[in-house]
This record gives sequence, structure tokens and C-alpha cells, in this order.
Amino acid sequence: MAALKDPATFSGVLNATAPEPTTMGGLCDAVALALNRPNWLPVPGFAVKALLGEGATVVLDGQRVLPKKTEALGYQFQYPTVDKAMAAIVK
Repeated sequence: MAALKDPATFSGVLNATAPEPTTMGGLCDAVALALNRPNWLPVPGFAVKALLGEGATVVLDGQRVLPKKTEALGYQFQYPTVDKAMAAIVK
């Protein structure tokens, strides 16, 4: 919304990721916590590779993208962590 109100300030490429990155395991833990369900069934890496091929690297290894420019411009994230975002989604 801030970029729509002030497009001159928020020009160029910006990462809109949360300021605290997570892993696939962290995401699964956050979803399980928000849904009050157990997180006990990990997906084996070979299955992800079989399904996604070379694209599995992004899922299995991650990318650790940070919103440095976005934060430097003063943007305030409503949900800076995956736990807070998942809790807001399922309430």
C-alpha cells in the first residue's frame, strides 16, 4: 500500500520478503502451530527432487532473500515473522 501511495519513493526492484527469513521446516512448524496440529511428516528430499527437478534447489536449499532496500525506505512489515503471518491467516 505504501508503494501505491508514494510510487516515487518505492521505485525499482524491491524484495517484499519478511525481514526474518525461514526455512521450509520453519514454515511447516509455523503452519502446524497456527493450526494446532502436529508437524510430524517430513517430505524426503528425493521426493521433492523427483517432483520439481532442478527447481528443488530453491525448496531444499533456500535463498535467504532479505528486504534491505525496502526496510531502508522505511517500510514497516505488519508480520515480520512467519509465525505471526500464519497466526493471522488462520484466525
